[in-house]
Amino acid sequence: MWKLTFAAAVSAVVLAASLGAMPAFAAKDQSETKTKRPPTPGQIAMRERQKKCAAEWHAAKDANKIPEGMTWPKFWSQCNTRLKAQTH
Repeated sequence: MWKLTFAAAVSAVVLAASLGAMPAFAAKDQSETKTKRPPTPGQIAMRERQKKCAAEWHAAKDANKIPEGMTWPKFWSQCNTRLKAQTH
């Protein structure tokens, strides 16, 4: 039953879009959107650490120095912890 309901809803949106009548949720005016807040100092620091770790990851991967079973999330976690400890 839910498949039929979902299919009908998708069909209605596609039909409305093809007729030029976009649904209310898709027709947001630019003046109604909220402006983004600037990133916090912590977010900026995290992005810098992530870029440094990504550079290390790519360098190690190109040199075939990544240990067996190591994945980016594991590497990122270890690298992030190490870089955080260096700054404190």
